[in-house]
Amino acid sequence: MNTQTKPKILVARAIFPEALAKLEESFVVRSNQTDQVFTPEELQKELASVVGALVAGSERIDASALANAKNLKVVANISVGYNNFDVPAMTAAGVMATNTPDVLTDTTADFGFALLMATARRITESEHWVRNGHWDKWSIVNNPLGMDLHHSTIGIIGMGRIGHGIAKRALGFDMNVIYHNRSRLSESDEKACGAKYVSKEELLKTADHVVLVLPYTAENHHTIGAKEIALMKPTATLINIARGGIVDDAALAQALKENKIFAAGLDVFEGEPSVHSELLQLSNVVLAPHIASATEKTRRAMVDLAIDNLRTALAGKKPPSLINTELFKA
Repeated sequence: MNTQTKPKILVARAIFPEALAKLEESFVVRSNQTDQVFTPEELQKELASVVGALVAGSERIDASALANAKNLKVVANISVGYNNFDVPAMTAAGVMATNTPDVLTDTTADFGFALLMATARRITESEHWVRNGHWDKWSIVNNPLGMDLHHSTIGIIGMGRIGHGIAKRALGFDMNVIYHNRSRLSESDEKACGAKYVSKEELLKTADHVVLVLPYTAENHHTIGAKEIALMKPTATLINIARGGIVDDAALAQALKENKIFAAGLDVFEGEPSVHSELLQLSNVVLAPHIASATEKTRRAMVDLAIDNLRTALAGKKPPSLINTELFKA
């Protein structure tokens, strides 16, 4: 294909070189392999000259970003979550929005359980003991004592694909699984993952370990705040692998500081990559840099699906993971 006739696309964050090379066979690619996050003004300028874009959660696609994007047809998110998309604004502009579900489900559920184990058993705190030369202070009662997972109660808020994955892993630890979701699962789905539906209040009061796996929406902002934390057991852990903003990080930091709950494990944060300063000072919180899907196999699959979404949309067909389905005209 002659370069002059190739459509122009934007790859807003660094991707695997092999994937970039394949894109360059069919498109004129404006790539950002330096991986410096665009400012809103820079992103608006970049989108003005392309027909499609691959982005990550760091790129906010809203009316402002789309203001001059007269030829833009599709924006493909390399993520299952898409709270960086203003979907109504994209729909109004006639821009298809896509994401990457399914391919990261098991990997994210694996990490969620790993974060839960690290939090409950105080793994990072214990590692610091070793690194800081405190092992000689060991005794039966004064080394970091954790909380059991086996035969405890896990409460899952948000019972989509990843929530199902967490529940199935919990069964292997003989955990009692309860959940709360916007809508109750079918009887067969509940049976498959051994989960019992309860109210949010009952879950918070009952669970030994609370795991958040719900999408971020305006309605879900601060699903867990001071009021909700006050309902939890002082021996409970809180795990967030959902999105920043689901938890009021300031309220959580205060609760951890006052030992109102036992510990927290966080992979996502309000205003990330910034982290609330008080969380950084606490030993009873495990912090991870939004890496729940971060295995090479999974990240490659996410990039491949995003590219498939982009290619399919630009070919005039319905992308596999179209969010604003009303835009597609068969």
